Amino acid sequence: MADDFVKAVEDGLKLSKRLYFGKDRPVTPPKVPSSMDKSGAVDMLLPKSPMVYAVITDPKIVDNPDIPSYQPYVHGRCDPPSLIPLQMNAVELDVDCYLDTAFVRVSGTWRVHCVMGSKSCDCRIAVPMGDQGSILGVEAEISGKSYHTQLIALGENDGAGKSASVETGSFLKPNIFTLTLPQIDGGSYLSIRLRWSQKLSYRDGEFSVNVPFKFPEYVTPAIKKIPKREKIHLNVNAGTGTEVLCNTSSHPLKQLRRDVGKLGYSYESEVLKWSNIDFDFSYTVSPSHIFGGVLLQSPSVHDVDQREMFCMCLLPGTAKSRKVFKKDVIFIVDISKSMQGKPLEDTKNALAVALSKLDPGDSFNIIAFNGETYLFSTSMELATKEAVERAHQWIGINFIAGGSTNICAPLTKAVEMLTNSRGSIPIIFLVTDGAVEDERQICDAMKSRLTNGGSICPRIYTFGIGSYCNHYFLRMLAMISRGYYGAAYDLDSIEIQMQKLFTRGFSSVLANIAIDTLKDLDEFEMYPSRIPDLSSESPLIVSGRYQGKFPDTLKAKGFLGDLSNFVVELKLQLAKDLPLDRICAKQQIDLLTAQAWFSEDKRLEEKVSKMSVQTGVLCEYTRMIIVETDERNNASESPGTKKVGSKKSDHQKILDSEVPKTIMLQNLGIGFGDLTATAENFPPGSEIPKLPEVAEIFVKAASNCCSTLGNKCCCLCCIECCNKLNDQCVIVLTQLCTALACFGCFECCSNLCCCGQDG
Repeated sequence: MADDFVKAVEDGLKLSKRLYFGKDRPVTPPKVPSSMDKSGAVDMLLPKSPMVYAVITDPKIVDNPDIPSYQPYVHGRCDPPSLIPLQMNAVELDVDCYLDTAFVRVSGTWRVHCVMGSKSCDCRIAVPMGDQGSILGVEAEISGKSYHTQLIALGENDGAGKSASVETGSFLKPNIFTLTLPQIDGGSYLSIRLRWSQKLSYRDGEFSVNVPFKFPEYVTPAIKKIPKREKIHLNVNAGTGTEVLCNTSSHPLKQLRRDVGKLGYSYESEVLKWSNIDFDFSYTVSPSHIFGGVLLQSPSVHDVDQREMFCMCLLPGTAKSRKVFKKDVIFIVDISKSMQGKPLEDTKNALAVALSKLDPGDSFNIIAFNGETYLFSTSMELATKEAVERAHQWIGINFIAGGSTNICAPLTKAVEMLTNSRGSIPIIFLVTDGAVEDERQICDAMKSRLTNGGSICPRIYTFGIGSYCNHYFLRMLAMISRGYYGAAYDLDSIEIQMQKLFTRGFSSVLANIAIDTLKDLDEFEMYPSRIPDLSSESPLIVSGRYQGKFPDTLKAKGFLGDLSNFVVELKLQLAKDLPLDRICAKQQIDLLTAQAWFSEDKRLEEKVSKMSVQTGVLCEYTRMIIVETDERNNASESPGTKKVGSKKSDHQKILDSEVPKTIMLQNLGIGFGDLTATAENFPPGSEIPKLPEVAEIFVKAASNCCSTLGNKCCCLCCIECCNKLNDQCVIVLTQLCTALACFGCFECCSNLCCCGQDG
């Protein structure tokens, strides 16, 4: 989809050469990389900031709506449609940073500057988001009409609104959301508000936020006299009650306020051209030691869960001299046929980096699996230079993609090898791109072994590649074992995201964390249910609900890298200025969805659905819809302005004005894996092949003719055969079937030609 989008933008920029703006400069498209440099073209033309595009199917309508000019006649249509980036007249960025999450709002005004005033076109909005971004909402106002997105439960309002194609609303890439607004008149102004959340980066006590805010030059209005105002507002609430220090900023921000744990900044300026760099801001919160706090908050009256809320935040500090844990590490890598090519090569590169980061006192092993299991060594190997070199050679020989997928056998073998670990953290890294049938049985077995396996159980860090694996199975497996989960839905991010997960697993500074005093509450629910280890690479956030009196003092216990016991007192405070339910919503929804999948609990699915609708965070049990409201209809029906007409038409107008139109988008969730795609070894990022349209007609014809032919041929064989034929053969066979139908098979004929009832 990304490649198709880039090609459409490239075609749109060429079409924009038709525009003329009098004495002002024309819209000059940027220099597009040559077709030989495909990756460069994709990188340049994918949106690096919120963008709006005119969807052009008929090139004849492309013209300046203010200054019509002579245009050479264009024959044909754009198929697929071209995308012309719209010019932007104003933009405002608001960023609120809470704990480890940033909530981003972008408000802007765009104009359909490239379509004749008498014509109209669809407009596509593109929203690139930062790290682990989650779209929260889109609102737009255009010439008396308004649009907004909202979430509804699956099954709700089925059939009430028209369904939409993938182009209407989908993820172009995992971090780029697109939404299409229908039929906007040329010359119209679009006022659009976009909302999303994303994770803050953390390193050595420093938080940083990076917001896509790099606008290409061709969205700057061509008319020089149009004022261009750029605004940025930033608020930081660390939630820890400690001093916050600003470190760096990409834009010249002015400090508005500074309190304990809080900062406020703003920037506003008239500009000649829009920002050509992303918005970056970093700040320091943590002192040199491990510390944390607990935030308490009562639910709002509209909250679906009326229990009290809590959120514990634990930060690793900045101490460099802290002793790291000794590690026993086993890498389990999927080498099934679907991993062939880039997925396996990137995995090998990330694994090579991880092996180089092991200390000589650490031990390791490697297990490759498809339908069979292949061990680098029958026992754990010390991470000496010689052993690591042998591991590289073994990987080069044995990491050859082929075969099916069997996760249970290698995982069981790894747990057995780490059962007797002493004085170290046992870690399993599981990398896969497929789904298997016994996933719940695997979770059951691991839950039984790991929760009763002594004080230090093996941590399972799971990593899913693409959309065919069951990411909720992998998340559940990680949660059971106090591990972490990572993913790369986009093939371009495999190596980077995998290295992040490996680094996180190698950097634990506090293990076996427990909070004992919470057991005295009347009711208590915590996400995740088993607290993972604290890593120096990220803060630890644990949230939940409770009933009863929360204890006045709270302590977190665990042990450090030298195996000494550690206790930290957590400061309690009321979260007055933090939207605690929104901050924790994404984490809670993902974990509860994994639990709902594992337990097959419909009530839990309903709970997740309600949380999703309330907070605006997408989940597997909700769907996004576009609601269109036409204020012009309401105004036309006001007293004294009623138009003369038939009673039926007036009544219909009133109904149309009172009932907003809705467009139901296709499911935007990642799903629960695809067993068929895994069994057929479809590579990540590929689409499951479908029968051509002509072949589908032939299949129906074959099924209807089956009785006439006296079971002399197998319809299933026909279907499988047709699926493997090229288009020319399929056309010939279809014509032959049509001819045969004319001699005696009326039911078949009705499906093949337009003279039948179904035609």
